[in-house]
Amino acid sequence: MTRIFHPLFTEGEERVAQRSVGGVSPPCDKFTSSLKFAIFNRPITVTMKSTFVRATLTAFCFSLVFTTNLLAQQPAYFIDGYHGGVWGHYPDWNTRFMADQLTNHPDWKINLEIEPETWAVAKQKDEKAYNDFRALFADQSITGRRIEYVNPAYGQSYLYNISGESIIRQLAYGMETLHEHFPSAVFTTYSSEEPCFTSALPQILKSFGFKYASLKNPNTCWGGYTRAHGGELVNWIGPDGTSLVTVPRYAIEALKPGSTWETIGNSNNKAFIDAAFNAGIQHPVAFTLQDAGWKGGPMMGDGKGGYQPTQYKTWTDYIENSSIKIPTENWKFSQEDVLTSLVWGSQILQRIAQQVRVSENKLITAEKLAAMAAVYKKSAWPKAALDEGWTRLLLSQHHDCWIVPYNMGQGNTWADKVVNWTGITNKNTDSIAQHSKALLSGSTGNKGQYIRVFNTLGVRRNEIVKVALPANLGSKISVWDNKNHEISSQVVRDTAGYSMLFKADVPSIGYASYRLKKQKPTITPGAKAFTQTDGRVRVETDLYTALIDPAKGGTIQSLVAKQLGNKEFVDKTNARKFNELRGDFFKDGGFHSSADQPATVTILDKGPAQVKLQIKGMIDRHPFTQLLTFTQSQRRIDVHLKINWKGNPAIGNPYGQTGKYEATSLQKAFYDDRDKLLALFPLNLKNQKVYKNAPFDVTESRLDNTFFTRWDSIKNNVVLNWVDVTDANNTYGMAMLTDHTTNYAHGEDFPLGVDIAYSGVGLWGRNYTLKYPTEMNYALIPHAGKWDKAGIWTESTRFNEPLSAVITDKLPAANDWSRSMISGTPGLEISSVTVARHDLLVRIFNAEGDDQPKKIKLNLSVDKVELIELNGKIKKELAVNQTEKSATETSVNLPRFGIRTLKFVNAIR
Repeated sequence: MTRIFHPLFTEGEERVAQRSVGGVSPPCDKFTSSLKFAIFNRPITVTMKSTFVRATLTAFCFSLVFTTNLLAQQPAYFIDGYHGGVWGHYPDWNTRFMADQLTNHPDWKINLEIEPETWAVAKQKDEKAYNDFRALFADQSITGRRIEYVNPAYGQSYLYNISGESIIRQLAYGMETLHEHFPSAVFTTYSSEEPCFTSALPQILKSFGFKYASLKNPNTCWGGYTRAHGGELVNWIGPDGTSLVTVPRYAIEALKPGSTWETIGNSNNKAFIDAAFNAGIQHPVAFTLQDAGWKGGPMMGDGKGGYQPTQYKTWTDYIENSSIKIPTENWKFSQEDVLTSLVWGSQILQRIAQQVRVSENKLITAEKLAAMAAVYKKSAWPKAALDEGWTRLLLSQHHDCWIVPYNMGQGNTWADKVVNWTGITNKNTDSIAQHSKALLSGSTGNKGQYIRVFNTLGVRRNEIVKVALPANLGSKISVWDNKNHEISSQVVRDTAGYSMLFKADVPSIGYASYRLKKQKPTITPGAKAFTQTDGRVRVETDLYTALIDPAKGGTIQSLVAKQLGNKEFVDKTNARKFNELRGDFFKDGGFHSSADQPATVTILDKGPAQVKLQIKGMIDRHPFTQLLTFTQSQRRIDVHLKINWKGNPAIGNPYGQTGKYEATSLQKAFYDDRDKLLALFPLNLKNQKVYKNAPFDVTESRLDNTFFTRWDSIKNNVVLNWVDVTDANNTYGMAMLTDHTTNYAHGEDFPLGVDIAYSGVGLWGRNYTLKYPTEMNYALIPHAGKWDKAGIWTESTRFNEPLSAVITDKLPAANDWSRSMISGTPGLEISSVTVARHDLLVRIFNAEGDDQPKKIKLNLSVDKVELIELNGKIKKELAVNQTEKSATETSVNLPRFGIRTLKFVNAIR
């Protein structure tokens, strides 16, 4: 708002000027002894008591007219530019077009979100246009900059749906690639045409050197948008407390009527600009990144019905030179302020999410193993293979893979590309991991009498590991530690042959060794399962007693946590069954459930290390198999599900039955999760609260329920790795982990559920089908206390990075039976470990700890330890304490949800 003061008015009678396009003169043409008129739509009565007052008021009215006309010239601003790239949309002529348009329109400025791989292709296709564009790009000073790169991410990911480490690599690889083409490029403001946002961005962006951000995506909201909030600028406060100056989607920036993909802020239309001025936004800005390939040139201009005057800006120029500069509000931005919706539950999206998760886990694991091999065996760092693996994974995280997976043509769809890209990643990482473990164990293949178990997490692990046994050893095998103590074990048989299950004690980021003996293992008490006389199957471990009811489809009738005061976690009063599969098969009679028909429950493994049950049942006419695994001393209960579809049933909201799709219809069939096929978990917890993780964040949900049916009422119901439901006092809880990003269901009268399947009409009228068997993994963790006290984040990393083991014929040296390279304060996650020449780079994330300094110990001698930013700049040198020979300990300030990168200089000698 623009405020006008005059001596005739007291401070309490201050008049607020509501500006109007074109200017409105107050009606001051008549003067009487008692004059009644309006100033800016507010009625004013003035009594004339003297000629002096009349004259003064007359002069004031003329000055007011003049001021109002000046206000009419108050400029608005427009952020224009391009979005796309060689993998999505970038015609060969586009580089020449942008260079020519910039030359022909000297006042035009553009902001870019173009896939970094595009420029190598652009150079190959038209080198002159490429060079001309580079010349225009060269000046990156704030005032001279006409081209600003606002999203350098390698694969233009949504970000909220991938790991925090993947987000870091998206920006790191993207910026590195762009600097190869535009050496002078600076990255100051982050912005995106799609809802590519997540709550932890402030600290990530700042560590890469960004100063600002925009939370607008007004022209491409098909997949969602951020919550409308605030005015001209806000301080975006991340979960760790980092503050980033940000242009929000204004509180007045409504969703556009008659559209399901735009807000009113996608152009400098008069209504939007007027609403912004009236709300006190002094320098309103509109925003659209055009699709590369649009031929219109400058998006905004005279004669297009927009507010004038409007000036083109780069984001940084706008914020630094044309905005209020200092935000008026701190906004603690929650992950639930990212309002997003994809066709969750559709098989094609489910498979993409699983493929991405597998590759994410493989890359992090392979890097850690390769770092151990570099430290202990002087193995060369496999940079080229890792770079290729990361860049292909980053492309698999491209937003188009997730929102338009069917696009690009038969055999070359985005989904097809993900299979190819993650296939390259997996091939590279499998090779790196295999090679590293062979070096570290002296393995010559799956033969020998020694086992080396590897742990890639930053916590010591004492848990069950599985290793395939050499065929020559047979099944009568026992396992022993280096002190000649027998370890409780179990031999199991599957399609690949015999495997050994035993409880391994392995230090953090390290390994431990064991010996095999050809003798029958000692039978020890442990996990067991048996069928009761009433037909129910009973499972007993040291942690749980569970009852599985074949008559009700193999659902879990009771789950008692022994060490939590024999707490029963199943709500037996609920109409729904625990681990029931239920959905609306709307062309086949409506809702069907796995509990509607009896199942066959077979005990595959009887303990003592592990009990595995096979449940074979039916959902309507569709057979399913569940493998339910209880492991001795392990809190996590694992579930593997496979559904063999008979045909392509329609599952979901009956709205999809018509098969009609209208782009402008607010209602979408795939929004309503209540009708999708869900795995349901009615919990015996009163007044439930929900917590869910996000990249480098955990959010306590503020939602009454997760359900919505319209585009204008989207809620964030995304589960990245896990969702946790507790009672009102956080006394008890149940966490549910998934093997892929998906969504969850929950409400006051609706039990926790995870999305299993949706089949029906999706975005742009696409028919999302069930082409393959549905296959997925999820897990359940009953616990006491809130998620952090219960260590749920750490449990999730165990789920993602299991212990791995190899058989070797090499006898470990006396000092090499067990080794730990890195350890840290409990509650820390070692997010990544990489090698740069002779240095070891260790990234830590404070997932579950407090705000006190955190200790990191490297069991190596180094020259020094530096705290570095994500862009490689040294922040400071850390004090070190060499408490032991060849060991380096340091401490770093790290708030909850904070990330830090430590460089151990000359750790590899």
